[in-house]
Amino acid sequence: MTEKLVIIGAGMASGRALEELLKQAPDAYDVTLFNAEPRGNYDRIMLSPVLSGDKKFDDIIIHTSDWYEENGVTCRFGEKVAKVDRERKVVIAENGDEVPYDKLLFGTGSNPFIIPLPGHDLEGVIAYRDLEDTNRMIALGEKPDAKAVVIGGGLLGLEAAAGLKLRGVDVTVVHIMGHLMERQLDEAAGYLLRKALLDKGIKVMCSANSKEIVGEDGHVKALMLDDGTELPCDLLVMAVGIRPNVALAGDAGLSVGRGIHVDDQMITSDENILAVGECVEHDGNIFGLVAPLYDQAKVVAKTLIGEEATFVQREISTKLKVTGCDLFSAGDFAEGDTREDIVFRDPARGVYKRLVLEDNKIVGAVMYGDTADSNWFFGMIKSGEDISEMRETLIFGPAFQGGAPLDPMAAVAALPDDAEICGCNGISKGEIVSAINDGATDLAAVRAVTKASGSCGTCTGLVEQVLGVTLGDDFVIPAAQGMCNCTDLSHEDVRRMIKSQELKSMAAVMQECGWKTSCGCHSCRPALNFYLLADWPLEYQDDPQSRFVNERNHANIQKDGTYSVVPRMWGGITTPDELRAIADAADKYNVPTVKVTGGQRIDLLGVKKEDLPAMWYDLNQAGMVSGHAYSKGLRTVKTCVGKDHCRFGTQDSTGLGIKLEKLLWGSWTPHKVKLGVSGCPRNCAEATCKDIGIVCVDSGYEVSVGGAAGMDVRETELLAKVATEEEAIALTTAFMQIYRENAKYLDRAYKWVAKVGLDWVKEQIVDDLAQRAELVERFELSQTIYRKDPWAEQATPEYNRKKWQPMADLSLEAAE
Repeated sequence: MTEKLVIIGAGMASGRALEELLKQAPDAYDVTLFNAEPRGNYDRIMLSPVLSGDKKFDDIIIHTSDWYEENGVTCRFGEKVAKVDRERKVVIAENGDEVPYDKLLFGTGSNPFIIPLPGHDLEGVIAYRDLEDTNRMIALGEKPDAKAVVIGGGLLGLEAAAGLKLRGVDVTVVHIMGHLMERQLDEAAGYLLRKALLDKGIKVMCSANSKEIVGEDGHVKALMLDDGTELPCDLLVMAVGIRPNVALAGDAGLSVGRGIHVDDQMITSDENILAVGECVEHDGNIFGLVAPLYDQAKVVAKTLIGEEATFVQREISTKLKVTGCDLFSAGDFAEGDTREDIVFRDPARGVYKRLVLEDNKIVGAVMYGDTADSNWFFGMIKSGEDISEMRETLIFGPAFQGGAPLDPMAAVAALPDDAEICGCNGISKGEIVSAINDGATDLAAVRAVTKASGSCGTCTGLVEQVLGVTLGDDFVIPAAQGMCNCTDLSHEDVRRMIKSQELKSMAAVMQECGWKTSCGCHSCRPALNFYLLADWPLEYQDDPQSRFVNERNHANIQKDGTYSVVPRMWGGITTPDELRAIADAADKYNVPTVKVTGGQRIDLLGVKKEDLPAMWYDLNQAGMVSGHAYSKGLRTVKTCVGKDHCRFGTQDSTGLGIKLEKLLWGSWTPHKVKLGVSGCPRNCAEATCKDIGIVCVDSGYEVSVGGAAGMDVRETELLAKVATEEEAIALTTAFMQIYRENAKYLDRAYKWVAKVGLDWVKEQIVDDLAQRAELVERFELSQTIYRKDPWAEQATPEYNRKKWQPMADLSLEAAE
C-alpha cells in the first residue's frame, strides 16, 4: 500500500523537495500539499521584477496547477493547518478536516519581522514577503504623488524601494546601520551602493532610528524618527528580517529553537516528521538563501525513499544585482590584526574590489560594479589556495595570472569542474558541461536540464560563457548592450520604464532614463517612437521625423535613389479596374519596371521622388491604398484560391486572408510582418514560413507563428488548432498585439518567440481567453487611431505643395 506524505507549505524549498521526490520515486507516496497562500510554488526571489513591472506573476510560477495534477498531488491551497496530532499521525486543517500521514514534511518557511513600534498595526504598514504584499505596492504606484517609506537597507528593502521607484513612487529608505547591506558589503561598497541609489532618485537615510509610526483615521500617515524628523508616507514597508515559522511545530511538541531542530538527514525530533527550508535550524544555524535550501531539499527526497544522504553546510557566496548594480561578497571580510587587504578602486566606472588575506590565503572578498571574476575568487576562498606567487596581479582576476591579460574566456576555461556556477541551485561547471555535451546547446536548454540560471538569474552570463568555452565557435554569447550610444539601458529596460512610469512622450523617456544626448539619434528615436505608439495609442502622437526614410516617404528607396510603389491587393485579389490604374500610372510616370512580387502584388519600380504624391493620388482615386511594402508593419497576406476553385481546398482561404489583411493593415509592429493562408495542407501560399501562417484543414484551421524565409529560414511552430474562422482571426490579432507590446524593436516575430518561448505565448493567448480578448481589444483601439492610408492623407494638392514640391524644386535646381 502506498504511504501517505503530507507537506505543510508550498514554498520553494518544499517545492524542490517534492520535485526531487517525484523524479526519483514517483509512486512512493500519495502526496497532500497544504499552503496558506491560495496558490502553489512560485519563485519568491523574482517578486522584485514583478513589482518593477519587468515580469508578471505568471512568469515566476514554478509549479502550475497542471503540474500538480499530472503528478497526482492533492492540493489544498488557501488552507491553513491548525494542528498536528503526532499520536494519531493526522494533520488537522482549520476547517476541521483530518488528513492522515505516514510521513510529514514541514516547509512552513518564515515570518517577516515587524518592529513593534507604536502604530505598527495601522492600515498601510506591510511587510514585503508574498504576492499580496507585492500587489499592494503595485497599487500604490497607480496613485498620483504617492509616497512610501521602506524600513530596512538590506537586499529585500532595497528591492522594494527600487520597484516602487520604477512605479513612479517617491521612496525613502530608512536604515539603522551606518551603511547599506552591512551583512554583505563593507563600508566602501555600501557607500557606492547608496550613491547609486541616490542617483536613481531613491532617498537613503543611514544611521536613522525609527521611533513611531504616525497615523490618521486608522491609516499610516508618516514615520517619525528619534531625532524628530517626520517622513510622510502612504505606505510603510518593513523589510527588517525574517524569523523561522515554528509555532505549529512547537505546538506539536517538536524540538524547536530559533528554527525546527533537524539532524543531517533533515529529520526532526519525531522520526516520521522532516523539515526543510527557512523554518529549519541545523547545527545552530538558520538559512535564508535559496542555495542551502535546495541542498536540504535533495536530502529530504533521499531520506523519504530510504536512501543515504547528508546535509552539509557549505560556504555560501552572495552575488546580487540590486537596482542594476552588481554586488558580490563571500567569506569573512572583517578587519583583524593578522589580516591585510588588497583593494582596487575605479571611481569613474563605479568599481570597487577588496580581497581580505590571511596567511597568504583569500578569506573574504567584496566586489561592487564588476563581479565577473567572483566565481574564481569564491573558489579560491573554498580551496584555501596559497596566493603568494600571484599576489601582484591577484586583484585583477584569473585572466591576468602570469602577468598579462588573456582571452576573457580564459577565466571560465580555467575554472575546475567542481566550481560552482549557479549558487541558487548548486550547479557546478562540470554539470553544465555534461549537459552541453549531451545536447543542451543554448541557454534555455541548459536551464531546462540543470536549472542553472533558472532562479535569480544572476549567473546567466557565466552559464553563457561556459557554453562558449565548451562549444567554441558554435556558440555566440549574446552581447549585453544599450539601445545605442545615447543610453546604457537596453531596449527591455527602456520599455519597462515606459510602462511602469507611464512615460508618454519622447522627452519624458529621455529625461527619466538619463539620455546622454538631448534629442536622441537615428537608432533610438525610431524605437522610442514605436514603443510609445504601441503602449500609449491614445496619449502619444506619432512622430514622422522619428521614422526611417522609407516610412517617411511611404515607399522603398532603391539603390539609384528612385522609389518603388506597391499598391495593396487584398489577399492577392485584384480587379480589371485596378490593373488598368496600375498600367496607366506606369505609363504616365515612365515607370521603367513593373514586377509581380512574391507577396502576390505588383511593384512599380524606378519612381522619382517628386512623382510619388501624384502617383499615390492617381492610384487612390482608383480605390487602391498603400501596400506598406516599406513599413515595420503588416506587409502582405498571401493566399491560395481555396475551396471556391481548388479541388483540394478545405476552407475559404482567400476570404480569410482578405478579412485578416483588412483587419491588420496599417498597424505598426516591431518589424515587418508577413502572413499566409493556405487552403489545404499542400500549402500553396507557403504559410509555414511566414511570421504568421494559417493552414486550412477539414476540421478547421491550424494557426502557426514564428516562420521566416529570408537570411534565416525557419518553419513556423504550431500555436493552436481551432474550429472556426472567428477563432483563427482572434488568435492572429492577439498574437500581433502581444508581439507589439513585448518585442524589442527590429526583432522579427521568430526572434521574439525564441526569446520568450512558445509555451509562454500559448499561455497568454491560447489558454487565457480573457487575456486574448483584452489583447484584441487593445489592438482594435490602436487601429482606430493609427490605421490611416498615407497615400490618401498626403497626396492632396495642399499637402503636396507643402511637403513635396520643395523637394521637386530642389531636384530641378540640382539638374540645372
